Amino acid sequence: MTDSALLASLLERVQLLEDKAAIHEVLTAYGPAVDAGDAEAVGELWAEDAVYDVDIRLMEGRDAIMKMVRTRPHQDYIEEGCGHLLDPVHIRVDGDTAVATCHSLLLRRNADSDSFRVWRVSANRFELARIDGSWKIVRRTSRLLDGSTAARDLLASARR
Repeated sequence: MTDSALLASLLERVQLLEDKAAIHEVLTAYGPAVDAGDAEAVGELWAEDAVYDVDIRLMEGRDAIMKMVRTRPHQDYIEEGCGHLLDPVHIRVDGDTAVATCHSLLLRRNADSDSFRVWRVSANRFELARIDGSWKIVRRTSRLLDGSTAARDLLASARR
């Protein structure tokens, strides 16, 4: 391998590592922001025309996603004690787009026993794009892990 080919290869590999790290930061920022009720911080993670497709609700646009954070049901979860957690994320980058696949857990506090319960476990597929030099979530599809093929298909897409 020539020096210029080696340098090009190293630069490509470093760019891939930097992209994966930046995407990881975007995705792992969601839980703390949504649990803090910080709609603006949540909004910063999403593209303006993003779509958040949860099996029970479809939100279209950054404003709709931010509005969800401000709703009474979500604010009730926060006030009662909750945590949105992602397991290690599988990330595939293709130029200025990427796909990340993972599980998410929503923990809710049991006030009567001062403990937490897993309230929801979902399969997630995040589609991201580099927009103006920053990675943003373009679409998130989340399906409850209830035995359905839809949830399993989301997880299986990590291999593709």
